Amino acid sequence: MSTQIDVTQKSVQTAKAQKSKTISNDYIKGLQKKHFLLYNVIPAIGTVIAIASLWWHPISSVEIGLLIGMWALSMVGMSIGLHRYFAHRAFKTSEPIRAILAILGCMGAQGPVVSWVAVHRRHHECSDLPGDPHSPNLEEGEGILGTLLGLWHAHVGWLTNHEYPNPMFYAPELMRDKTISKINRYYMLWIVLGLLIPTILGSVIHGSWIGAVEGFLWGGLVRMFVVDNSILSINSFSHAFGTHPFDSKDKSKNNIWVAIPTFGESWQNNHHTFETSAALGLKWWQIDLGYCLLWVMEKLGLVWDVKLPTEKMLQAKKLA
Repeated sequence: MSTQIDVTQKSVQTAKAQKSKTISNDYIKGLQKKHFLLYNVIPAIGTVIAIASLWWHPISSVEIGLLIGMWALSMVGMSIGLHRYFAHRAFKTSEPIRAILAILGCMGAQGPVVSWVAVHRRHHECSDLPGDPHSPNLEEGEGILGTLLGLWHAHVGWLTNHEYPNPMFYAPELMRDKTISKINRYYMLWIVLGLLIPTILGSVIHGSWIGAVEGFLWGGLVRMFVVDNSILSINSFSHAFGTHPFDSKDKSKNNIWVAIPTFGESWQNNHHTFETSAALGLKWWQIDLGYCLLWVMEKLGLVWDVKLPTEKMLQAKKLA
């Protein structure tokens, strides 16, 4: 479900983007590798440093609070914003809420709005078939080795080596949207903002530069690492392990083990069967923090026209 780059409209057009579903060239591959280094590798290194620092500086409730709080904000942007709203139009909302969701989604550091949506829509179009950017089920090989290679590709390998879905084809309405296009252009600013907030809060609460460093590490880099791998686990584990109760025409699975850290995004078989549903957890016990928040927002009048599958639709797709 993630992406790495933001290609300008000019570069898209020079690649004859209007006629091609995907684009692949050295420039784009270079951007993919740069994004992977900045927003995947560096947060991983920061997480190792944060854990190592526990030997001489135990974590406090402040760092835990910053980690959870910033994780929640990022996941709201990723799950409710980039995924359910921008990619699938599962509900309607106001212009200010749209902007907030887009900015929070960018803070997750998995790609600007337009690129993320284009990659995700390509994934649904080709789910677990050739052309899917991050399916774990297309690698050659049988047995454990084949499974491991597939999981590696879906979780990490694809990030620096996949054809870039053409936004002019997959997300034309977002390319024409002035508000979203502007937010899209300032993608790096929103990532920096997501690092500055916990850094400043850590400094103010602790009243020291050490507090700022701890805030930067736990609310910034560790949070980015947790969000990143939570979302990537949907690409990998939730298309390889779990249950398959609905006829989704692919190998997507419902996986309970990562439901909470992914804000309910791990109910992938549900989602791939009913793509425009605002709720991914379709049973009472299927934890879906994203839909819980949407339910509250609907009651407050912040969102409306929330799409849900009917009982008839559920029964029609249910496997025996």
